[in-house]
Amino acid sequence: MNQFLVKHFMDTNRLSKTLAKALNQQMTNEAHNAQIYLAYASWADSEGYEGIANFLFRHANEERNHMMKILEYILKRGAKVVVSAIPSPGPDPKSVNDCFEKVFKSEVENTASIYDIVNKSMEEKDWATWNFMQWFVKEQTEEETLALDLLSKIKVAGGEKAHHDALYTLDNDLGKTPDDAVLAQNVTVENP
Repeated sequence: MNQFLVKHFMDTNRLSKTLAKALNQQMTNEAHNAQIYLAYASWADSEGYEGIANFLFRHANEERNHMMKILEYILKRGAKVVVSAIPSPGPDPKSVNDCFEKVFKSEVENTASIYDIVNKSMEEKDWATWNFMQWFVKEQTEEETLALDLLSKIKVAGGEKAHHDALYTLDNDLGKTPDDAVLAQNVTVENP
């Protein structure tokens, strides 16, 4: 009964309106990114790139997990979750190169949004939110690095003009590629 009274008669929200709005928007951004990965994975599969599709489907799930992390955080801080419409992922990629260029662009935009929340949390001295967002900062570094690594491989394979043999190898490799990237802060002289 006491928990009921506290929850229904006492304001337990510890997020400012600004941060609650930004976190809710970021939750929508993560859902949108999940839809982008889902759409691109479906495109890749329909084009015969099962390995690339598998890689992208796994990342769609990862983005949904990010969305749920933020949703849970908003709830735990006593604020209201606002579930908004998710924008369309846009047109299908024109090629494997175009697909990963779009993935990279989407990740860079997501990083900017996350940095905005980090900056707002610093300005407001909301250290709980600042600390929570550090996981996302590291995750975005990894996501951008992974996308750039894939773009580099596609560039070596010929970029937009990549030959079918090279795309076949890339497709096979991506089906087995781990979802993590080696980050600069983890590199040593002994382990470059």
